[in-house]
Amino acid sequence: MANNILLVDDDKEIREWLELDLKFSGYNVTTAKDGAEGLQKAINENYNLIILDVMMPKIDGFTVCQNIRKVKKEIPIILLTAKGTIDDKVTGFDAGANDYLVKPFDIQELLVRMRALLRRNEPTQLTSTETLEIGEIKLYPDSLEVSISSKLIKLTPTEFEILYCLMQHVNQAVGYSTLLDEVWGYDADEDVRMVRVHVGCLRQKIEPNPKSPSFVKTVTNVGYKLTPFLEEQ
Repeated sequence: MANNILLVDDDKEIREWLELDLKFSGYNVTTAKDGAEGLQKAINENYNLIILDVMMPKIDGFTVCQNIRKVKKEIPIILLTAKGTIDDKVTGFDAGANDYLVKPFDIQELLVRMRALLRRNEPTQLTSTETLEIGEIKLYPDSLEVSISSKLIKLTPTEFEILYCLMQHVNQAVGYSTLLDEVWGYDADEDVRMVRVHVGCLRQKIEPNPKSPSFVKTVTNVGYKLTPFLEEQ
């Protein structure tokens, strides 16, 4: 059965081009021409993935994403934007986006990222009844939250996946390629920067001092290592 995709973009030419290519690739596509229409459809209808432009009239993509996440925590969201600064990406990830593409982009790149996110969202992933606890770090998949020293912290889906991956390899160096494969479902050298941005956002939430991390430590030229809080005492 084909996946249902919601495409939200105020640029008619881009919207029609993407709709045609996505349908040709086997997806069922519903479109929306602005943020207000996109938010209404996202909340009231069921989709497997949402492609969301950032700069739109009525409601911008960041705000749409935030409001979708209040109701639908699991649905994959890809942001499209002409802006590619680190601050913009951080804003998008904080809003709850799973991935971020800067215009102009190749349709094949979008399709690869879509397939990766759709695979991550399949029922074979971590179920809501499982809880993972190591040291003072405890993950709650049903709410995408982490508890550290009894303090409950809300994570974005991608931040949660990164922390979950690191907890599977506690006290071991986890390479960028492993994170890209396990979290995003593909490995591309140019996306190492994206991993760093997400890890930076995660540290801002869970570290007592993000500039000197206690939990998620950098392994130079390799990736990251998770050291449980209890082992730091």
